Amino acid sequence: MTGYFGTPIQQRLQAQAEASAEFINVTAGACQTGRTMGCDDPERLGWARIAEFLDRDGVCGFRLIPSSNADRLQSHLEAQGFRFDRWDVFLADRHSALAASEAILSHGLPDEFRELERPADPQGREMARIQTLMNDAGVVPFSGSMLTGGVGPASTVTIGEKDGTVVAAAHGYLPHNSFSPYHQYAWGGLVAVAEAQRGKGLGGYVNARMIVSVFRDLNATHVYELISPTNLPSRRMVEACGLRHESELVCGIATPHQSPRLTR
Repeated sequence: MTGYFGTPIQQRLQAQAEASAEFINVTAGACQTGRTMGCDDPERLGWARIAEFLDRDGVCGFRLIPSSNADRLQSHLEAQGFRFDRWDVFLADRHSALAASEAILSHGLPDEFRELERPADPQGREMARIQTLMNDAGVVPFSGSMLTGGVGPASTVTIGEKDGTVVAAAHGYLPHNSFSPYHQYAWGGLVAVAEAQRGKGLGGYVNARMIVSVFRDLNATHVYELISPTNLPSRRMVEACGLRHESELVCGIATPHQSPRLTR
């Protein structure tokens, strides 16, 4: 399990998430968030275990928490010296997302671009280029092993110029274990487009390609993406792919009060 990327702290967290993959698979309330340890049911995972993660790592991710429980979660975290950065959940079932996303793909790419082969080497040059593209776009990437499916079912899709230079990427995977009601829900994200190629519809296309892949290749029943309330372009992009804001669910990351937001 290799291909870590980013600051020493980011790489340490990626390594910890990977090393805990089997624990995550067999523990009710745990989920794989890629960058950190994760939880989709605090009551089942247990507050003592969450406190252990926070003490050890200084961060913990939370996925698909009922909005009615979010304030309680935030209060619990604040009492331990952490804040709770939230993202809105955009969600769609297979039928809605496939219909909208396949319609986008039917228009094709501009002539100067093409879809690239899926990356296979977690430490390869192509993987490093994909991770750098994501990082430059303000998105903290996953490790190469996560992106290639070495930790669990996953799909990374990319678009490149005719010479193979990657200019857009997106990733989807299955974060939730068999104990979770969201077991077959795919998470989609890490959408990045090279600055020089923005405004050409590549973000919408690569996001749609990722969505089709998580249903066709990973057999997901639903897909969700996380968008900050102020990120209007990304909200429009996922809505065009058939996803809708699910106000009854919230995702977020617990980080120390003085720390910057982990990712955009």
